[in-house]
Amino acid sequence: MPSKKSATARPVKRVPRRSVLSDEIYEMIKAMIFDHEIAPGARVNIDALASRLDVSQTPVREALARLESEGLIAKEPLKGYKATALLSLKEFNDLFQFRLLIEPWAAEQAAKLVDNTGKTALKAEMQSAKTALKISGDDQFQALTEHDARFHALIASISGNQSVADSYERTHCHLHLFRLFMANKLHQIDGESRAKFVQELFEEYYQAGSGQLAIKEHDVIAKAIIDQNSKAARTAMHAHIESSLKRFAPTAQAINKK
Repeated sequence: MPSKKSATARPVKRVPRRSVLSDEIYEMIKAMIFDHEIAPGARVNIDALASRLDVSQTPVREALARLESEGLIAKEPLKGYKATALLSLKEFNDLFQFRLLIEPWAAEQAAKLVDNTGKTALKAEMQSAKTALKISGDDQFQALTEHDARFHALIASISGNQSVADSYERTHCHLHLFRLFMANKLHQIDGESRAKFVQELFEEYYQAGSGQLAIKEHDVIAKAIIDQNSKAARTAMHAHIESSLKRFAPTAQAINKK
């Protein structure tokens, strides 16, 4: 009979949890899409991707399904998966028109319903924006984009309307905007006007004038919600979304003519 000591000394084989592996593969493939290692419109070979990442096909398929729900991957019957194309100008405008319909209402409702937990979450998110501003280069753009996405999703959630929160979440707006930015940085956007549009979208939107315009606008929205001033919250959110459309109108017109 083995001794107690030898039994307890027996090595235990550790394997990664399935959910952890799936999350890691998802993040890796998403990074490949953003970095354009997987180019817009390119086919995705599951076998090749699994081999490159040194995993089975299962976590790759799970990751592609998640990315499909975010509009970064498309599945075609009998053809398989491919990376989706970049947002067109019309898709960009349609997306912002949709946001103008639901987000001011969500901000108004959030101001009416916000509790201490929601207020704390908003304050923490605004602090994350200040942290992001200390980062340099392209990493700052990514950090600010992630803050932007979390901020708007948080307000939709605080609104108390799950349908609105889900509808906003499904747009994955800021993921697609960052993808445009990276495409421009890698010189993968055709047309000088469109490239200029993308550059302005990020550099001017986040760093216009004497400070970071988008973050300042977020501050106004957050304060209105925390103060439970529903009218001010609705007005500030509408102005925040509409201002970006007005800011890039001249470039948008130039792109439409190309």
